[in-house]
Amino acid sequence: MYPLLKPIPIREELLKRGSIIFTPQDFQRIFQSTRSRTKYFLEEYTRGGLFLRLKKGLYTLKSDLPPEEEIANLLYRPSYISLEYAMGTYNILIEMTYSITSATPQPTRIFEVGDQTFTYSTIQRKAFTGYIPAKRRGRTVLIAEPEKALVDYLYFVSLGKKPKNERLNTSGLVAEKVWHYASLYQRKGLDKLLKEVL
Repeated sequence: MYPLLKPIPIREELLKRGSIIFTPQDFQRIFQSTRSRTKYFLEEYTRGGLFLRLKKGLYTLKSDLPPEEEIANLLYRPSYISLEYAMGTYNILIEMTYSITSATPQPTRIFEVGDQTFTYSTIQRKAFTGYIPAKRRGRTVLIAEPEKALVDYLYFVSLGKKPKNERLNTSGLVAEKVWHYASLYQRKGLDKLLKEVL
């Protein structure tokens, strides 16, 4: 279908398919390309500015960058946006954070992509819930519900891994949901912090 890999038709096809974040395997399948041609094309046009390498084995179109929240979801999987970034989105935190923070059952990781930092904090697998799909520029991303974002954040405060922000706006939160999500962690220090802020 694509005997010659040309940058403009490649970009147009990726956009048409909605595949603006893709792996080399995705690229091979879409363009019926060999592994070696795919590797050469991706390396050549990453240097040339058509693609941005997000990490080893994951690329995006540099001219049509997806929302940072979608990058956060796909950069390290499974994960969902939570903690300070989600709390800022919901105005639980007064100020927005520069790092996009996510929760994951995987080991803790930090990625730098361009000038953006993506931080992933490890939570227990049984607590890996409480996230919902949300739209960002027409793309679907996974983000914690407001109550879960607060619980995830205070869990790390209770562990001494994050400083406690004294200016939390919890007025719009549903207390029953907060306590349900907190019960997943079974941590007395977390329960104590929640009593202070609710």
